[in-house]
Amino acid sequence: MCSISPVELLRRQYLQHVDPDSLRLPSLDVLRLPEIQKQIYDTMFSQSALSYPLSSRYQYRVLKRLIGMMEQAIEDPEEDEISDDLASCFARLVTQAPASELQAAQQKSYVTYTAQLQGPGPLTITLLEARSILGSSGDTGLRTWEAALRLGSFLCSDDGRHLIDGKNILELGAGSGFLSILCAKLLNARSVVATDGSREVVDQLQTNLDLNGLYEDQIVDIMILEWGHILTEEVLHNKGRPRTFELVLGSDIAVEENHVSNMKESNADHLQTYDSSSIPALTFTMQELFVRYRQLKILVSATMRNKATFATFLNACSTWNEKLTKKRSVLD
Repeated sequence: MCSISPVELLRRQYLQHVDPDSLRLPSLDVLRLPEIQKQIYDTMFSQSALSYPLSSRYQYRVLKRLIGMMEQAIEDPEEDEISDDLASCFARLVTQAPASELQAAQQKSYVTYTAQLQGPGPLTITLLEARSILGSSGDTGLRTWEAALRLGSFLCSDDGRHLIDGKNILELGAGSGFLSILCAKLLNARSVVATDGSREVVDQLQTNLDLNGLYEDQIVDIMILEWGHILTEEVLHNKGRPRTFELVLGSDIAVEENHVSNMKESNADHLQTYDSSSIPALTFTMQELFVRYRQLKILVSATMRNKATFATFLNACSTWNEKLTKKRSVLD
């Protein structure tokens, strides 16, 4: 993989809404240079820099940290200075009186992810997400979580790409649609069915497909799929023809949401925990898929938040694997 410049790395983190305190900034010696400050302004903060606007509050927080670092980098006040363009932009953002953390957290923002792939054109995915906390309805599917990003990185690797290329993919709990869009837009999937149990999330999925040049009835279909129920006709057939799937994807697909309405923090990562009550329904749906599609593979990624609940999931998989073997033997 080709190396990228410190400014390009910063820009990619910025477009992905990485927390300003966690950004990997260029060194002080680099930030001091006028040409680097111009590049930062031209590619991140000028009016024409971005196809999709970022929130004013996020821009303000990032630029505040950058200017603080640039001030530290000054060695000779007669020679070193902060770009007038950056200073003017910061002044404008200050006067806009950014919303409070809680208000900003409830607003949806455009987030752009850059895939770890080589090829022509922009290898990016842009999504409209509720970034900082869960959506106002308490729905975790309105943003992209770490487990989806890690699974996406694997699918972009040499070991992962062959699992998607030319294959028919089903995603459970698609959420923001990151994985489904990655497969359809950048990894050459033959077809993708993106499913979720939430109507609000499914509606948002269509918006994110449109942002990435994907539309229903072409490569990607989107639909509601409630776990624990018999698979619907819509899932099993497309325009009267049976669907086939070679791979099922899922990331962070068993989470507890009953505490979300009381959330006050701007980042929900520390509050989100796995909910063992959803595991029987999830594994039932997986078993139904395995019975219908004998060569099927299921690939699930999860953030380890609760070892006991994760063990419950593995035990459930082991139990229904034994039942599945017996059921297939009867069918054969």
